[in-house]
Amino acid sequence: MLKKITANLCFLILFSLQLFAQGSFDLIRVDTKGKGKNLEILAETAKPLTDRIGYDNQPNFINDQELVFSAADDQGNHDIILYNFSTNNFTNLTKTADRSEYSPSITDCKQYIAAVVVEPEGAQRLWLYPINLSEPELLYDDIEPVGYYDWYDNKAAMFVLGEPNSLIYARGRGDLVSMDQNIGRSVKRRPKTSEITYLSKEDVQTKPDGVALELRAFDLKTYRKSELGLGLGGSEDFIWVDKKNILMARGNEIFMRRINENTWSKLAEINLSSHQNISRMAYSEDLEVLILVMERNQ
Repeated sequence: MLKKITANLCFLILFSLQLFAQGSFDLIRVDTKGKGKNLEILAETAKPLTDRIGYDNQPNFINDQELVFSAADDQGNHDIILYNFSTNNFTNLTKTADRSEYSPSITDCKQYIAAVVVEPEGAQRLWLYPINLSEPELLYDDIEPVGYYDWYDNKAAMFVLGEPNSLIYARGRGDLVSMDQNIGRSVKRRPKTSEITYLSKEDVQTKPDGVALELRAFDLKTYRKSELGLGLGGSEDFIWVDKKNILMARGNEIFMRRINENTWSKLAEINLSSHQNISRMAYSEDLEVLILVMERNQ
């Protein structure tokens, strides 16, 4: 029997839509060296970690040896897959025929793998899957449709679909903090801070390479919002390398910006005959590995 955890007050959403675009994607492994502003991406080491027609996407490291991601089976159902870098083994953490799991990540307490779950009736909510493989638990029964999320102080900051999309923080039941509206799909906690960062679609600039969205931060200690400069033109996905450095990609190229500077510096270009167009990324400083999501060439 699926257990429910108490949640927060009801959140009105004017409409619900399926957020997760489908396609054929693989995870690409690239080795790195150096740290922070001295990070180097060794493009010549790029090789597929997964290599199949289908959807392997949304990677996140959960410790210094393991990665989780969402993968579609032959019927188009999405499960959570764990990859171990020590053994090179893939393991199904879920295999659910009646629902799909997306955007897996480790919780702050390290006891659960969280995921956005599209349930049999169509609800799209945040669930917790215990690492001891006991029964999953519904985290917020009254907050939906959830798209993306990250963690601060064992609570979730969530991208909730609506008109416009909104960013909220579940401080407690009946106690939701409204952080911003009309945001992009990347929601990331800035390392070693109390800031949740995201790209805003309110103030945009058109660059030669595409639209650049403003990077914003909401501090969950001070409840202040700040601006951190423009994202990379033509890109909506970012990750933090550390507290001061951020990565984004466009096409097959990867760029980094120091947060107190305005210039994006190209770090690498990934040239694979089988894949193109980098979207999401995941980085492990301990393993010195960067994982890229790239689209398969048809």
